[in-house]
Amino acid sequence: MSATGKLTDAALLERLVAFDTTSRLSNLPLVDFVSDYLHRSGVAIHRLASPDGTKANLLVRAGPDIEGGGGLTFSGHMDVVPAEEADWRSDPFRLTRSDDTWVGRGAADMKGFLAIAINRVAALEPGRLRRPLALLLTYDEEVGTIGARHFAETPDASAALPVDVVIGEPTSLRVVRLHKGMLRIELVFHGRAAHSGYPKIGRNAIEPAAKAIGALAELRARMERERPAHGEHFPEVPYAALNVGVVQGGSAANVIPDRCTVQLGIRLLPGMQAETMADRIRETVAGALPQERLELTTLGESPAMILDEGAALYRDLHSLVGQTTTESVAFATDAGWLQRIGYRCVLFGPGDIKDAHRANEHVPIAEMERAGTVLDELIHRRCLA
Repeated sequence: MSATGKLTDAALLERLVAFDTTSRLSNLPLVDFVSDYLHRSGVAIHRLASPDGTKANLLVRAGPDIEGGGGLTFSGHMDVVPAEEADWRSDPFRLTRSDDTWVGRGAADMKGFLAIAINRVAALEPGRLRRPLALLLTYDEEVGTIGARHFAETPDASAALPVDVVIGEPTSLRVVRLHKGMLRIELVFHGRAAHSGYPKIGRNAIEPAAKAIGALAELRARMERERPAHGEHFPEVPYAALNVGVVQGGSAANVIPDRCTVQLGIRLLPGMQAETMADRIRETVAGALPQERLELTTLGESPAMILDEGAALYRDLHSLVGQTTTESVAFATDAGWLQRIGYRCVLFGPGDIKDAHRANEHVPIAEMERAGTVLDELIHRRCLA
């Protein structure tokens, strides 16, 4: 226990990891725990329930209301990806020390940061705050930034928190001001089912889907030669990357399939519009199959994010960690939705994204400790001084 009577960061991380918040499950037990942990006079706690009521975003705010803004918000997602890999060396939902790391599902992505951020709110006396300090903890980030979108589209909730936001994705303690977005599209092709011994009375839906995939491969190659705005900040992949990720059609080799679906993922750069890309996909497929009836549906969008280099929060964190370069990441986060409603977001957290979403996920203990020190100083500058 710490001097405040709360858990240490490591002990709190152990408690957080023990909650199985795989995206397919409810996160309400974890929401209950954090709410109880932070409950005290001067701390406002609000739940924003998902439409079906099985999950919730958690909004926590301490300190005064300041006309014209100010203060600081820490944000992160509570859900984790499944822990079904065969080569885990320990129980993924029991925090384990291995050398100089903490191992467990979500240790890096991103319950390590959550433990640090929650404890910073728990440790501060609300009456000391000159400007507000807040938490925004979301649900279902891993399956499409769904909780963040819900928050962004709920005006009463989204107006409640300081607009300068640190999102604790695992960046190895680098300050990140740009990331790509993710657009998910489904194409549906229709045919007519029949016995494969009588092909003339059927129509195979997989065949037009195959032609469309060929046309999309040509589009992918063209896009790889393009250099859109902000591409220079993503030197490894300086273009919008298109991937044909899922193809589903047919039920048996002796049945002509009457339906085939193709799911695409496109990594959009900051400034690109999802609608424009969807139109480009539609035009590409229609050009290859002018007589084909096509259904195109946007399954989900996680917008890209970019923060101006002159933003005060970015400059503050840059100076605290001694960073001189501009950093970007190719994965999407909740920041895209928050930016759309006026929040100024940076990514900064312990752990490496390459250690997430795999067996024996871990976060370096030294990075946890360093992150806590940096957040303490940031709180002092933004909320106490």
